[in-house]
Amino acid sequence: MIFELVSIYTHKNMTLTHQQLAELLAGFARSQQAIVDAMDRAQPGFRGTYLLPTLNIAANLRIPQTRLLDLPSRVLLRSQGRVPMDAETIQRALQEALEGSVAFDPPPAPPPAPSPATPAISAEAEDEFFQS
Repeated sequence: MIFELVSIYTHKNMTLTHQQLAELLAGFARSQQAIVDAMDRAQPGFRGTYLLPTLNIAANLRIPQTRLLDLPSRVLLRSQGRVPMDAETIQRALQEALEGSVAFDPPPAPPPAPSPATPAISAEAEDEFFQS
């Protein structure tokens, strides 16, 4: 669904601001919360038994930095409490996630190639090694 919204906006050469995206995330969390509430009414204990453990894994709370991948789950997890995230808090988390996604570790340097001046193992030393 998010992909469709983003493709609609990019197709018409429109862009979303951080505030608009934060409001969208808050709206998605509200609609998902309505589904969770309905499930919990239909099957009492659903939230604590099934939803919260799975949502904790999806929110990846072990990583203190907010990532874009984890942000929707964190917003929904926060909605399970008494005070859900408001658009301003989501916007701050979104900016933090965007800043974190730009900074990445450079790829590791390849191991140095052996220099041609380094002598190879002689055939005699190789034979001795395999015979012992």
